[in-house]
Amino acid sequence: MTAIIDYQNVYEGEEEIVNAIPSADSLAQWANAVLSAEELREQEVTIRFTDEAESQQLNSDYRQKDKPTNVLSFPFEAPPGIDISLLGDLIICAPVISREASEQKKCVEHHYAHMTIHGILHLLGYDHITDEDAEVMESKEIEILSTLGITNPYEV
Repeated sequence: MTAIIDYQNVYEGEEEIVNAIPSADSLAQWANAVLSAEELREQEVTIRFTDEAESQQLNSDYRQKDKPTNVLSFPFEAPPGIDISLLGDLIICAPVISREASEQKKCVEHHYAHMTIHGILHLLGYDHITDEDAEVMESKEIEILSTLGITNPYEV
C-alpha cells in the first residue's frame, strides 16, 4: 500500500497553529495505516489545511451547516469506464483541530491523525449517520490509531 498525498497548506494564521500542522510524511503514514487496514494498494488523496472562513464556506455550501468544522471529505467519483486511484479531497481546518485538541485535552498531533483517518474512511464510504454505522466507523478508527500507538480518542 502506498498513499500519495497532494499536500496543500493555505492556512496563514497563528504561529502555534501553523507549527502544529502535520507534515506530508505524517499524513502519508496515517493514510498508509488506513490503506493497510482496508487492504488497498496505491491511492491518492488531496489534503488541504485551511482557515475557519474557507471551512465554514465549504461546510455551508455542501452540508448546509453555516459553521467551520474539523474535516470535510469530498470523495472522487470517476466517470464510467475510467479507473483511477484517486480517493478524493480532505479539507482540514487547522484552527478547529487545534481548538478541539485543547478543549478535549488531546495531543494535537494525535487529533490530526484521528481526523485524517476519519476523513479517509469517509472517502472510502464509511459514515456515522446511524448508530450502527458510527460503531463500525469508530471501531475502524480505534483499530487503525492503535497500530500507530495512539490511544482511543473516544475515551478522553
